[in-house]
Amino acid sequence: MAKPNLLLITSDQQHWDTLGISNPRIHTPALDRMASEGLVCERAYCPNPTCSPSRSSIVTGLYPSWHGCWAIGTKLPEDVPTVGEALQSLGYATALIGKGHFQPLASTPESPSIECHPRLRDLDFWRGFHGPWYGFQHVELARGHGDEHLVGGHYAVWMEERGLSNWREYFLPWPPDPDAPTRRHSWDLPEQYHYTTWTGERTIARLEQYAAEERPFFLWASFHDPHPPYLAPEPWASQYRPEDMSPGRLEEGELDLLPPHFRMTQERNPDFSAYREGFGAHGMHSHLQDEDELKRDMAVYYGMISFMDRWIGRILEALDRLGLAENTLVVFTTDHGHFLGQHGLTAKGPFHFEDMLRLPMLVRYPAMVPAGRRTRALQSHVDLAPTFLSAAGAEPPGRMQGVNQLPCWSGEVERVRDHVIVENRFEPTRVHLRTYVNDRYKITVYRGHSYGEMFDLEADPEERRNLWDDPAHAELKAELLHRMAQAELAREPTRMQRIAHA
Repeated sequence: MAKPNLLLITSDQQHWDTLGISNPRIHTPALDRMASEGLVCERAYCPNPTCSPSRSSIVTGLYPSWHGCWAIGTKLPEDVPTVGEALQSLGYATALIGKGHFQPLASTPESPSIECHPRLRDLDFWRGFHGPWYGFQHVELARGHGDEHLVGGHYAVWMEERGLSNWREYFLPWPPDPDAPTRRHSWDLPEQYHYTTWTGERTIARLEQYAAEERPFFLWASFHDPHPPYLAPEPWASQYRPEDMSPGRLEEGELDLLPPHFRMTQERNPDFSAYREGFGAHGMHSHLQDEDELKRDMAVYYGMISFMDRWIGRILEALDRLGLAENTLVVFTTDHGHFLGQHGLTAKGPFHFEDMLRLPMLVRYPAMVPAGRRTRALQSHVDLAPTFLSAAGAEPPGRMQGVNQLPCWSGEVERVRDHVIVENRFEPTRVHLRTYVNDRYKITVYRGHSYGEMFDLEADPEERRNLWDDPAHAELKAELLHRMAQAELAREPTRMQRIAHA
């Protein structure tokens, strides 16, 4: 049998419950189709609830504390081996289209970055650069979300090639202008010039090239949305009515038993200076928001997902048209979750509720994965690289910390892991937490603090009751802490096997 093609499709910061198969308020026919033709993984988790660390884990099969990109604003070292490099040695063509975010928004001689200004708007550079980059032979990259000033890269080159010479007028200026007007919700940028269109169109072009070359490929289609700002072109910005939205909620008193930074999010002007050690942590601010505004944000967030789904549908149609569908392993997921009012929170931050850690994940591979199945077996982004290598017929290297999920995806076994670990080291020492999750329980510890979190996800699926200090659950807490310590030992990679007594 020919080596399977590998197609990874990702969104950015998508709540796990934003697929039509589980949420009737949202329209995602392409992803629903993929779910019906493959496997729905109901308990997939990120290894870190921020972009760069989680994305770096996807391509390395390592946790952030091991691959080195431990927080956004840091860089994935370019000497860390990636799955793309391993697949190239097996004869695969490799490409990344869309958002990379392996490098920070600043560059130094010791840690150079091409994903920052002024390089982002140096279109001559991007016309001449297409890789190699982190194991991808071919890349087409863009940074930023919505109308952020970070626009540029290959996306800006594409806009100019499509005739939008005045593309800068649709985005915030660089250098930043504090008097520049802000856009909310509906964007005057025409749909045909949006980066979702660019990612989808360029992915299909790459599929067509690989089909013509008749060679196996690993292609990552990396969509930017629905990451805030909540901004979309029409008709997507108005596809959903705010009055039909049902945001999450904060129950009275539910944050009282949690660490102090949770409660501070419900203050008008919280002082998070005690947590600040460098550039600050996302989410360390007031999360108070008018409910009508939250509903409008949520409606646009849903529209952004439906817009992306339209292009995912076209990508799946291209696989059919090109005769690639039967022998292509397609995985859809996101890099981490998102809050839409759950627990009184918005967007993201060091709050390890399921909304932040749990992910949508779909798998379709007609040659191996039976259609129409669901699994509650635990999954992690660190598993993707070793699973892709296993699908390609290679033994995953010992340096990778993930596990091969193919036996689980195919239904050969019920599960291949009994826990997941989620890291979060947003500040070097003051915002440093780690979570252990198994089939039923979740426990979170904080560096340098006696407080923590423990939830029974079976009895309390909405995570309203923190059991950390509950005397009745002291024995369970001790058991989970021991299991967490064992998990820390077990995930240590073995780059080289021992071959002698000494």
